[in-house]
Amino acid sequence: MTVLPSASLECLPLLASALWAAERGWPVIPLHPGSKRPAGHAERVCPGTGRCAGGHRTPEERATTDPDLIRAAWANRPYNVGIATGPAGLLVIDLDPAKAEEPKGAPDGATSLQALCERAGQALPDTYRVRTARGEHLYFTAPAGVRLKCSVDRLGPHIDTRAWGGYVVAPGSTTPDGTYEVAHDAPVSELPDWLTALLTEPDRAAPAPVRVHDGTRAARVALERECAVIASATDGGRNSTLHRSACKVGRFVAWGDIPRHVVEEAIQVAGESTGLPPAECRTTIRSAMDWVIAHATPRRTAS
Repeated sequence: MTVLPSASLECLPLLASALWAAERGWPVIPLHPGSKRPAGHAERVCPGTGRCAGGHRTPEERATTDPDLIRAAWANRPYNVGIATGPAGLLVIDLDPAKAEEPKGAPDGATSLQALCERAGQALPDTYRVRTARGEHLYFTAPAGVRLKCSVDRLGPHIDTRAWGGYVVAPGSTTPDGTYEVAHDAPVSELPDWLTALLTEPDRAAPAPVRVHDGTRAARVALERECAVIASATDGGRNSTLHRSACKVGRFVAWGDIPRHVVEEAIQVAGESTGLPPAECRTTIRSAMDWVIAHATPRRTAS
């Protein structure tokens, strides 16, 4: 009976994962063991030989479905497995948790996706899902004739997408945060048209400045200023900016300087202009306003 080296035994499940993906027509790349980083050299130290003889090849360009190359790569090292989503014809939705520094109650990727579906009046089709170390991957077949790229928070807070120019970690791989496992072994569905439209629509135009006609001058100025701050928020900080600005204006509501509905309506418009789902905006704004109104410092002692 032949006994395989321990390193080879450790490689077997990962080799099986890589071959399984390749059999589905999904090109794979080796990732450093226990990591999400692609193995191989960076462009700055490319030797210009071998597969790079004609110029440096990116991980996406090196991805393969060739079983011989895959077996050779995973023969002696327990590489994690990466799936090159673009060449695989996939669009993968990556749902992440909220960050520790975000306000309490900030939505995670799953909540943001649910709100996005409610806003669009659509439901996602049943599809193949992978439980990641921190969230979930939803696999979809990319639409024909459309070259979708990766995105960060375009669909909502903590919703990223992986397509051309990116990759996802395949099930069976392990990182310090945990192991990637198949959560729902269903056929991969086509990406719904309404999601394709959201991922291909032109960038949003800047919203018109808010003009408030109710409340004291100081309250109006504060509200207009904070609405401008919200509207200019970057994708990664939209919800936290919305919450922070609502808190700043909330004290004027607590002091009776401006009606609550005026503030909430103006901030709602500013929040939605950044692409945040209406339901998410309402939840964040109401949470901020309720807290500030209950805890606002009296005007005479406020700095």
